[in-house]
Amino acid sequence: MSATRVIISGGGTGGHIFPAIAIANALKRMEPGCEILFVGAAGRMEMEKVPAAGYKIVGLNISGIQRGSILKNLVLPFKLVDSVRKALKLISDFKPDVVVGVGGYASGPILFAASWKNVPYLIQEQNSYAGITNKRLGKNASKICVAFDGMDAFFPADKILKTGNPVRKEVVDIYNKHFHGSELLKLDPLKKIILVTGGSLGAGTLNKSIEKHLQDFIDQDVQLIWQTGKYYYKGIIERLGKDFHPNIRVLEFLNQMDLAYAAADVIISRAGAGTIAELCLIKKPVILVPSPNVAEDHQTKNALALVKRDAAIMINDRSAEDTLVKEALNLLNDKVRCEKLSENIGKMALPEADDLIANEVFKLAGKRII
Repeated sequence: MSATRVIISGGGTGGHIFPAIAIANALKRMEPGCEILFVGAAGRMEMEKVPAAGYKIVGLNISGIQRGSILKNLVLPFKLVDSVRKALKLISDFKPDVVVGVGGYASGPILFAASWKNVPYLIQEQNSYAGITNKRLGKNASKICVAFDGMDAFFPADKILKTGNPVRKEVVDIYNKHFHGSELLKLDPLKKIILVTGGSLGAGTLNKSIEKHLQDFIDQDVQLIWQTGKYYYKGIIERLGKDFHPNIRVLEFLNQMDLAYAAADVIISRAGAGTIAELCLIKKPVILVPSPNVAEDHQTKNALALVKRDAAIMINDRSAEDTLVKEALNLLNDKVRCEKLSENIGKMALPEADDLIANEVFKLAGKRII
């Protein structure tokens, strides 16, 4: 039997890239000879992350609408036409059995080209509120893999399969790592720890909220793992100094996210779909502060899907600076509430998403692996 050939398209953020790589890894586990080509947006982070994971990637000259730049937006139609043309050529040259779209700028042109060339395609919709591109492309998709209930509001019900969002397995493997994680981060494993993470780039609101109330952590003898992101780290360190307080650990990145998750008693985070998928598997009490700067305000909708099940606490971005730290410290001291949130978020975990999606890909290619 000939090797299955799959194009995986999308990217722009870690929330799109890491699930895409997880799907690719699952395809390779099931069929080691499977040939995979990634298609991303030139200049975006996938062009670096995908090769680092061991896969080939081709970049399209595509971007989104630029706020405040009329000139850049004027060239968008030309970029789109050029990207579709290149996508059609990629499909002709690579001859995929199936195309997978995970969201991001590059997904649109390649899925459109797949439809044009009658190649079956699968959409992996990560959020609880589908974006415009995926809604349009969903009409001709062979299968749409989703992570939340109620997605028939956006897609044909007979094409939907609830699989969950794929996560990096190594990130959610926290069993028996609390002491190791605490000690590696130079914290006391016997004291309470709050983890704040705004993603690789960082989240301005989270950073402002924490910096404004650092004394509250110190007064209550609570430890803090504060991942600032690369845009904010330098300024924060300049203001605070490198060794501000033994209870406060300020980091630009968390290279071993599993150890930070394992060390934490309460987690504060944005509400990206990929992060939520990880948090459901981590099973710890969570406070979500959705970013307001995303399409269709989908992070708020993601967070509300958990809040409705009493699986997380949500604080609006605009009120976070005044209320976030107080809410987090109150939660930390409320054992019953923490246990309830942990139990409920754990019920929402879908740990086999990558394998389920990979199996759907093989089904579309005419092969049944599991």
